[in-house]
Amino acid sequence: MEPITQNPSQLPGWNIDNDPENDPTYPMRTRTPDDHKGYSWERPTQQPINIEVLHSIERPNVTAVFGTSVPPSGLSGVIRRFAFKYSENSYLHWLPLLLADRVNVVEGIVEDLGHGKVPNIFAEKGYATEWKHNRTAFVAKMTTIAVVTVGSILILTRDKKKKHKYRY
Repeated sequence: MEPITQNPSQLPGWNIDNDPENDPTYPMRTRTPDDHKGYSWERPTQQPINIEVLHSIERPNVTAVFGTSVPPSGLSGVIRRFAFKYSENSYLHWLPLLLADRVNVVEGIVEDLGHGKVPNIFAEKGYATEWKHNRTAFVAKMTTIAVVTVGSILILTRDKKKKHKYRY
């Protein structure tokens, strides 16, 4: 087996994409004002907005075409509306969105129960596959969940009126 060379030009296929005729891959092309003439385009017709669409404050309006699976609703919707009041470079934008996703999961479970459907959380979270292919991590995860749950229950249900033997 040949040793790897320190000179990149000796590698097979090196510089194959350095073709000035292939504009997007040619680095540092000097552009003229005439090059930008082809970049003008008409804005597409605005997609009808018949549901609430949250958009970044960095944009003055909604993009011409957008997609949203479900309009914001419930507590998760309130959290999302709060998040979109802040810039995308702020933790006050991204962290509430992460929280809203978790809250939305709980809302979905409550909604399923309200409709008389018991969700199969074990299957929906992919635990059967994890048990089959990554058993060690699955056992560690379930053990951690059990310890945190039991610890939380013990802390929340302890007798707070218990008298201490030693008072100062």
